[in-house]
Amino acid sequence: MAVSVPILAVLISLYLIAFVLTVGAERRRSTAVVVPDQYDERTYCLYGSDASTAYGLVAFGLLLISQTIINGVTKCLCFGKGLTAGGSTTCAVFFFVFSWVTFLGAESCLLAGSARNAYHTKYRGIFGGEDISCMTLRKGVFAAGGALTLLSMAGSILYYWMQTKADTGGWEKHHNEGLAMAAADFPPQQQHQTGNFDKA
Repeated sequence: MAVSVPILAVLISLYLIAFVLTVGAERRRSTAVVVPDQYDERTYCLYGSDASTAYGLVAFGLLLISQTIINGVTKCLCFGKGLTAGGSTTCAVFFFVFSWVTFLGAESCLLAGSARNAYHTKYRGIFGGEDISCMTLRKGVFAAGGALTLLSMAGSILYYWMQTKADTGGWEKHHNEGLAMAAADFPPQQQHQTGNFDKA
């Protein structure tokens, strides 16, 4: 199996779009300020934009699609054609595990960050009293998701490349080799001409 350029182009595009969205999510994290309520002597948390939540969820979906494509093309390493024992197979297995670890890490950061960014503190305090805590997403969660997205992209591409190098055709190749060996061991029977025997 050869490396497919269109598949690589689609994968790289999806990963890069997801990375750009994580950068946008990090920059547009929801912020909050404590403001007084105009109707009574209490304060509450006024939150800004929730754009990071949308960015994070879209990036989450794009990563999921990318991982589905790469594992569908390679048949998840386990259900594809046979792999030869050697350096390419070892590298394919390593990058397969690496891509899954970084993928799960990126998805966890994006999902947790999106959920946390969407959470708004409902607690209200007495105006002029103790400061209340407005829960917001801490800095760096989406950035970590973005970094893991790039690592997942590198791992997936290297896994795909090494898997195609290690792919030997599996059963089909050995089956054909078996037929060729059988044909060599048992050449076609020669036709023997029979003559008339003289009667004694």
